[in-house]
Amino acid sequence: MTQTRREFFTTGAAVAGTITLLPFALRAEGHGADTFDTPAGKISVHPVNHASIVLETPKGTIYVDPVGDAAQYEGMPAPDLILITHEHGDHYNEETLQALVTDETQMIVNPAVMGKLTEGLKERASDVANGSVSEFNTLSIQAIPAYNTTEERMKFHPKGRDNGYVLNFEDFRIYISGDTEDIPEMRSLTDIDLAFVCMNLPFTMDANAAASAVSEFAPTYVYPYHYRGRDGGTQDPESFAKMIGGETEVKLGNWYS
Repeated sequence: MTQTRREFFTTGAAVAGTITLLPFALRAEGHGADTFDTPAGKISVHPVNHASIVLETPKGTIYVDPVGDAAQYEGMPAPDLILITHEHGDHYNEETLQALVTDETQMIVNPAVMGKLTEGLKERASDVANGSVSEFNTLSIQAIPAYNTTEERMKFHPKGRDNGYVLNFEDFRIYISGDTEDIPEMRSLTDIDLAFVCMNLPFTMDANAAASAVSEFAPTYVYPYHYRGRDGGTQDPESFAKMIGGETEVKLGNWYS
């Protein structure tokens, strides 16, 4: 990405160096939205919790992996599109979907989740496998592989099952990692303007691996997310930020109130 491309994008949050951290009160108000001015129009990012994100975009409001109490989404626009990366309970919950889906909502899911949806939701869904492309309201959405490479972690996310996504707006590309380790398909991404990258153990990768991958594919902005693990596997997003090389700006959303 050229300097000119980077300078086009602005955010409503105050910047301190390469790390943007909204004060808690401001993050809590309005679900902590950062707004990016892009060639496609304004895109607002609302971190909800852990792996759940709401994106307000010129193509519609997009919910990513919505789970938990539907009250968390009060005040948000209803979803025009829901993206689901995989079947684990912190990414897919049937009860939450039933509470959020409207008559206008469409869904894009991986094939394994498609097989789990009840008939009513399945009628609103299309499945897309690794390496394939789907479309919503002229928005091209690529399914990027998401998987574990460390032998003892492969049971969590086997290769070929789960998705990450790249959303291709006009001259603005958003990458959502889903649950994955530091894989070649992530490192080979190009022209990513905004990324959401997971890091927790034992399920995905640590902050060092995440920072190494991000420094290589060099998005303009990156949100570390999905960083609470188990048995001491929680990763520190501020430590991750300090390891990022190049001009990538790290955004620290309020994922865990």
